[in-house]
Amino acid sequence: MRRRLILLSLLLVSSAAAAAEYEMTTYYVAFLYKGANWTPRQTDETKRIQQGHMENIQRMAASGKLVLAGPFTDDGDLRGIFVFQGVSRDEAEQLCANDPAVKAGRLRVELHPWYSAKGIRVDPPKQ
Repeated sequence: MRRRLILLSLLLVSSAAAAAEYEMTTYYVAFLYKGANWTPRQTDETKRIQQGHMENIQRMAASGKLVLAGPFTDDGDLRGIFVFQGVSRDEAEQLCANDPAVKAGRLRVELHPWYSAKGIRVDPPKQ
């Protein structure tokens, strides 16, 4: 029991120290899962939807609202992730709902608030 209390105390102290070092903020993380209309087959229609999905990712990134995005590569039901900053939950929901793959039912979204260090991002490729 004493060992657990010491460990808990150390965790609380280290968590407080970490929070003091960083400015924190709330992000919204969207997990993108296979939707009701998902299929592994590539057709002209699925290619068109995927192209629209990628263009939408670029638009959201250019707006500064999407800071991270990418696929999961283990071929499971969880297909990808979006991380939004500086938006409300309603805006994050709307951004996800406007994605062509979500509209087409190829993907479905599960949205969660996430509290982390402010300023995470992926820099765009240099031209």
